[in-house]
Formats: sequence, C-alpha cells, structure tokens
Amino acid sequence: MHHFLLALSTTPTPLPTPSLRDGITEDQITPGLWGFIMTAFFVLATTLLIVDMVRRIRRVRYRGQVEEERQAAAEAADIEADDARHPSVNQAQAEVEDHAQDHARDGSDTSQRSPKD
Repeated sequence: MHHFLLALSTTPTPLPTPSLRDGITEDQITPGLWGFIMTAFFVLATTLLIVDMVRRIRRVRYRGQVEEERQAAAEAADIEADDARHPSVNQAQAEVEDHAQDHARDGSDTSQRSPKD
C-alpha cells in the first residue's frame, strides 16, 4: 500500500513533445484557409436564417393580432348596426329577459300556471 502511495506521489517525467510522423506536413492535417472560409460561411448562413425566421414569426404574430382586432371591430359594428335597424326587437328581447329574471328571483314559474290565469 505504501509503495502504491509513494508511486502516486512522485512526479512523473514529462513525455517528449509529440511531433508529426515522417512524410506528413502540418498543412495536411489542419483545416487551413478553406476550412476557415467554409466554417465562416456556415456561421453567417445560420445567423441569417435565424434572423429571417424571427422576422417571419414576428410578422405572423402581428398579422394574427391585427386580424383579431379587425374581427372584434367588425362584430361591434354589426351589433351597433343591428341595434340601429331593429331597436324594438332588441328592446323586446331585453324586456323578455328582464321579465324572466324577475320571475326567477321571485321563485314563480310561468310554465306551471293554471289555465284560469
């Protein structure tokens, strides 16, 4: 056990500096200029695609919001136009609903009236 700890605590001698095998130059194993150009191209293309995608997503989201606002405005205009065209019908419907709510609060039920009423 002591021998093992002693072996671990000693400083190992550094290995010799690695060198290339005979017949191989550094140009043959590094990416070189073309590798750098292709990497830069892919980084630039990816960046442009991401920017374009974000722009398109934002545009679609904005168009959806505008469409919702347009539909809400059209529905509001339809309701106002319908109220202007048929005020008596809308008033009559409101009176019927108020009458039904009054009876519901009073606990009276119009469907169980006797035929004499």
